[in-house]
Amino acid sequence: MAELKLKGVRKSFGASTVIHGVDLRIEDGEFCVFVGPSGCGKSTLLRLIAGLEECSGGSVSIAGQDVTNAQPARRGIAMVFQSYALYPHMTVEQNMGFGLKMTKAPPNEVLAAVTRAAQTLQIEHLLKRRPKDLSGGQRQRVAIGRAIVRNPKLFLFDEPLSNLDAALRVEMRIELSKIKSQLGTTFVYVTHDQTEAMTLADKIVVLRDGKIEQVGAPLDLYLKPANRFVAGFIGSPKMNFIEVTSSDARADGVTVAMPGGASVRVGAHERITSMGPVTVGIRPEHLQIVEPSSAHLCGRVMLAERLGGETYLHTQIPSGTALVKIDGNSPVRAGENIGLFIPAERAHLFSSNGARIPALQPQA
Repeated sequence: MAELKLKGVRKSFGASTVIHGVDLRIEDGEFCVFVGPSGCGKSTLLRLIAGLEECSGGSVSIAGQDVTNAQPARRGIAMVFQSYALYPHMTVEQNMGFGLKMTKAPPNEVLAAVTRAAQTLQIEHLLKRRPKDLSGGQRQRVAIGRAIVRNPKLFLFDEPLSNLDAALRVEMRIELSKIKSQLGTTFVYVTHDQTEAMTLADKIVVLRDGKIEQVGAPLDLYLKPANRFVAGFIGSPKMNFIEVTSSDARADGVTVAMPGGASVRVGAHERITSMGPVTVGIRPEHLQIVEPSSAHLCGRVMLAERLGGETYLHTQIPSGTALVKIDGNSPVRAGENIGLFIPAERAHLFSSNGARIPALQPQA
């Protein structure tokens, strides 16, 4: 196991800076996931940790050792890429043991390591097959097994499930969680899929434009996003944002005027001293359908997406659109007018610069 520390890590390509002074600490045995939109720098940051790119500034340490200028082979890491990169002419057993064989390890040691990894991944029956005889999920297990065999201090994963279909991604997420529990090794995992991040991570790092927006446990980011960007990125489906006007700011909160004339009282630690524009954020699963007379918003359902256990209502409201997540058995249909209630304890308030204004009471 290994603790990973990044201090002031920067990366520039010519005059373009893509990683801006990142400071991060990942504890021994943590499963840390980097998430963010395409081009945010998450894969570049992973490559800097691996030594596949040189840092333009700052330092990288693994298990207390400064490896900023060390070659990848001397960092005690193993990397699993988006592409399986298996040797087609080798069997599964040969693929998994190849890296260890190149270190001049004795054949019996290589065989023992491959056997242990195959048992962990439940692919003992595949050891004599070649990659062309395997499914996508089986090939991914082999790629992970090749990394496990090296017994690294740190596992690095660069979007390893993106080539799999939806069902296999779910299956492999479960397998990765099991592997993490069995090995107890530090994992750093890159994905653009926030569902993967929420289900796998002990710690999530949200990146945007080469900078860290927020670091925390999955539920912390879901319940207490640092800003509007994180609030919109974490959670599926994403949070609704409604532009409103604030007024009547007191110690116990602030009143916001909703589009259509109704008002909602939202608690906040930071008082808003004057009337002005702010943004209310409310997740689709927290909006409640009520009678129009007691609603904060009224709208017309444009589309009802029925997914079996749940239904998504795409609803036209005075300021634009809102997405409402309801039970799959709800009779609401496209074309109906509905009233929407915003529970004050579920609402998030964002200032004009996008920062979240902390709620007076912890949100559950």
